[in-house]
Amino acid sequence: MPDTNARSVTSGPTLLQRVIMPRPADPTAVRALYLDERSGATLSPVEPLPDETSRAITLTVSSTGGRRTRVTSRTTAVVPAQTEVSFGSYFNGFAAGYWRAWSTLTGITLRLDVEGAGRVDVYRTKADGSQIYVGGELVSGRRLVEMDLDLRPFEDGGWFWFDLTTDEGELTLHGGGWHAPVEAPGRAAVAIGMPTFNRPADCVATLTAIGEDPEVLDTVVAVVLPDQGTQKVRDEAGYEQAAAVLGDRLRIVDQPNLGGSGGYARIMYEVLHGTGGSQGIDCEQILYMDDDILLEPDSVLRAVAFSRFSRQPMLVGGQMLSLQARSQLSTMGEVVDRNQFMWRSAPRTENHHDMAEQPLRQSPWLHRRVDVDYNAWWMCLIPKAVAADLGLPLPLFIKWDDAEYGLRARSRGYRTATVPGIAIWHMSFIEKDDSSDWQAYFHYRNRLVAAALHGPDDPKAILRETFKRTLRHLMLMEYSAVALQIKAFTDFLAGPEALFPKLPTALPEIRAVRAEYDDGRPLDSATDVPLADLDALGAQLFPEPPVGRLKAGLGLARGVLRNLRTPNPELRERPQRNVPWRNAQWFVLAGLDSATVSTPDGRGVTFRRRDPAMFKRMVTESLRLHREVDAGWAGLRERYRKALPTLTSRDGWKHVFE
Repeated sequence: MPDTNARSVTSGPTLLQRVIMPRPADPTAVRALYLDERSGATLSPVEPLPDETSRAITLTVSSTGGRRTRVTSRTTAVVPAQTEVSFGSYFNGFAAGYWRAWSTLTGITLRLDVEGAGRVDVYRTKADGSQIYVGGELVSGRRLVEMDLDLRPFEDGGWFWFDLTTDEGELTLHGGGWHAPVEAPGRAAVAIGMPTFNRPADCVATLTAIGEDPEVLDTVVAVVLPDQGTQKVRDEAGYEQAAAVLGDRLRIVDQPNLGGSGGYARIMYEVLHGTGGSQGIDCEQILYMDDDILLEPDSVLRAVAFSRFSRQPMLVGGQMLSLQARSQLSTMGEVVDRNQFMWRSAPRTENHHDMAEQPLRQSPWLHRRVDVDYNAWWMCLIPKAVAADLGLPLPLFIKWDDAEYGLRARSRGYRTATVPGIAIWHMSFIEKDDSSDWQAYFHYRNRLVAAALHGPDDPKAILRETFKRTLRHLMLMEYSAVALQIKAFTDFLAGPEALFPKLPTALPEIRAVRAEYDDGRPLDSATDVPLADLDALGAQLFPEPPVGRLKAGLGLARGVLRNLRTPNPELRERPQRNVPWRNAQWFVLAGLDSATVSTPDGRGVTFRRRDPAMFKRMVTESLRLHREVDAGWAGLRERYRKALPTLTSRDGWKHVFE
């Protein structure tokens, strides 16, 4: 059979997703995202008893599994003799529940180009993860296996997948894909946008990955890269080779650091309007991606296919896998609590789920369809027509720009789907606490902006929660975080007219404010200050958290009273104790006069000193601002909503870009 058949199963106008294999350099754990080998079965010959006339074959299930499948390319593999491998995996299973909910399709076709001796078996699941055998076929020689599959039983969720099993001979998969019974409507013409700030190596790696995959390259009409840093992508090793492959598709735009929102707004501006008298970009889809990612190129094709087959124009989100632990799914999807107006993981989902430990077939919760309010812009596809209707991102620098855009889209009838199997690897947040560092300003200000636009009529639940955070910061001696919160509230009260002027100046202002406080000036090590006097035993024992509302309330009251007392002056130059970041809880630090606290990434420490005068001043000012926001909420909402068309318009951004 000619090679063109292999291409037909992994390409074409009906393709929804290819069957793909791990990269040669991928760690063993990452293979679990593509192949389920651990829980497979192995067929082993058994010696006959003396009175038997022939050998017998028995099925033995391997308890440890193994790396038996030989991967020969990104789309081909060989299954050795006496082996079973399942493609019921994150990247090769078919998330049927999502296609059932959002697409026009009622059925799909599995196409596999296989050669050798063995069998193909297809399974599906219900939303609770229970497995149902669909059917199978024997393979002898080289042939195209095609199975038509019904999407209608997947209203609440569920997946399709297939297994390959061999007996005495091996079975080669020359290619495979999940296909629609009809050609996709519209065009596959995507403009990829990736703003960057001083991550040239990561950007070159992504540009290279786009250019190395012919199917992806055929789909991409432009790559827009706003370069906002001092370390330029053009100067990075490997850039010239990557740029040569992309040719005139690649557009690098140098601009000042306007944050993620300024970078993503520039991408949409270039696509819709162009700058300097140029025209916009002739495309159908805009695909946002972060600069600090590792790209699975097939995710580009899958996002575009999902968008083209969707019932109505919608945003298509990719999920986030952890770049530090690459077999982990960091988040399944996110929603916004409309009462407290805070983002959170979707209900009944698990964060940092390790597919190497619990594969898809052994994780029932992964089979229920998860609905979301928005998708973070580590990877999110926005149809060009939707962008033209909704306008550009808000000038928020960072934080809440993606969530606000998803909520804005939803308010106009455009939904968002976060689709399993469409994903990138991104730096996990386990080494960050951006609610307390310089980003705290943007968390507070932009949350209020988004709430004014899309939140509740009464802000009391939001303000109760943010004031609790004020007290928590103060108990932790995070005075810089409270100073940034005060600045955020003040700037929010200044109204929408202040957002554009603040875009280029907010970051230096924030850094200047933070540098005034001990917790905003990290040291290299706790050895940079005198060591605490605690013995080795005492230094490793910490209070238990108060359990129950009564005990927590009493603990909080004691903490407040202690923060009003004069600290021991001897502990101003010498920390009372050294506190690891994981133990830096309010009920620990509220009982101390000073402490060194390690940073979340473990690269340094902050030397924090309790200051009663600062505590009183900050509580008073924070409370005043909370009351002012509460009293003026109705008028603030009206101002921000009236300003939204200007803040997201071509003319609104034009003076920034041109």
